[in-house]
Amino acid sequence: MPMDTRRVQGPDNSKPYLLFAKKKDKSYKDILSDLVSNGKRRDGRRLDQQRRILSGCIANRVIDPPDLKTGVVTQAKGSAYMELNKTKVICSVYDPREIPGKTDYSMNGELYCEFKFAPFSCITRRGHQHDTEEKEFSLNLKRALEPAVCRHEFPNFQVDVYAQVIENDGSALAAAITCAGLALADACVPMYDLVTAATLGIHGDLQFKDPTHEEEMLCSSAPPEGSPSRSYGIITAAYSPTHNQVSEFSHQGSIDMDTLAAVIPTFTETCHLVYPVIKQTFKRELEENLLKWYFPPLKCLSKDSFRRHEALWTGGPFQEMEKSVILNVAVVDANLIGKDENFSGGVEIP
Repeated sequence: MPMDTRRVQGPDNSKPYLLFAKKKDKSYKDILSDLVSNGKRRDGRRLDQQRRILSGCIANRVIDPPDLKTGVVTQAKGSAYMELNKTKVICSVYDPREIPGKTDYSMNGELYCEFKFAPFSCITRRGHQHDTEEKEFSLNLKRALEPAVCRHEFPNFQVDVYAQVIENDGSALAAAITCAGLALADACVPMYDLVTAATLGIHGDLQFKDPTHEEEMLCSSAPPEGSPSRSYGIITAAYSPTHNQVSEFSHQGSIDMDTLAAVIPTFTETCHLVYPVIKQTFKRELEENLLKWYFPPLKCLSKDSFRRHEALWTGGPFQEMEKSVILNVAVVDANLIGKDENFSGGVEIP
């Protein structure tokens, strides 16, 4: 069998370390009590509580490193990185190119989305080729981003979006959708709105907002017979807060219609909490780029010169530039990067 010389090969004879791990047969009650105890989860969150997303600045206090940032892949046109505690996702967007293998003219451009788990991201090692779950997540990612992109601005061209999960601890698809939307904005791709996403795990009467990997495993199995509710599954929804539209809604498992209708307000509430963090991150990165483009290095300035530049930044033409900024082909209006009257500084999700 030919070997791939570009990939580091493992030993010919190897065994998974999980075979040597001590396994304890736990009952259903023990598993449930380990995950939920007195209304609290293992990481201290409530069932209806989202994991924190820290922007670069909270209450005039710099957060380093932030959980959300852009410009992390230098070779890409735009990129973003996102952390949800132990879930880490990096997305990159590349320049538009002609749609391969297409002869007829297309009035609307296309998005090519690829979702991939890193081989070391999960407990069980992933292969380098796409499996069924990754192909399904790639399709969900494409359907979530397409309504937010102005595809008529690049006809007969294709924009490539790659989402790589570095570490998976649940809610990987929702993190990839949110991160990919920020990467598209960083790549100056024309967009109607940023896209945010949320995940909800359902197991009987329990509803886990932003579930971890262990909670997703519990929600993937049906409750025992005799439970008040037999619904179970994982729901992921992508949402555009400005237009109040759901761009993607997918679920796995067996969930009745009444439960599906009841959880939709939960998704909109969660996405509205995440949206200011995304907006603040994009605005902060934009301001830093404008400082790099228009100002010389600060170490080369005298005190008087620095004060003049600082006054120019705070009260000069840049104040008007915040209202409408044109970057290459992307026009970002005030709703996206402008200062909101009810929004100041960074946002930390409780």
